[in-house]
Amino acid sequence: MVTQVLSLTRSGLSDFVVQRVTAVILTLYTFVVVGFFILNDVNHVSLVAFFGSFPMKMASVLAIFATVGHAWVGLWTIGTDYLRPAHVGSMATVIRFGYQVLCLLAMFVYLVWGINLILNL
Repeated sequence: MVTQVLSLTRSGLSDFVVQRVTAVILTLYTFVVVGFFILNDVNHVSLVAFFGSFPMKMASVLAIFATVGHAWVGLWTIGTDYLRPAHVGSMATVIRFGYQVLCLLAMFVYLVWGINLILNL
């Protein structure tokens, strides 16, 4: 049996919903950005105006949070599926915990760095 070390919600259904909702948010954000590039004559001034606008800053921050939530569910699932005693031996829980801590650290750095970039435009 796999011991849950760090789960987002400790519920498979909730994790499924988080994964799907964040995917929809990221898809909508992608459509908005791609639409901007298709419909506009893109130059430095227009990019700064577009990404510097309040609605795009909020959409970008939401997209960053969605990316982190989406990544956490996916990476947690990979860790619990593949870092098991049958695959990595008796130290599976320790290895999985280390993996999850590294994933959380990387996502925290991404979150702080991304929000800092967006809010300082």
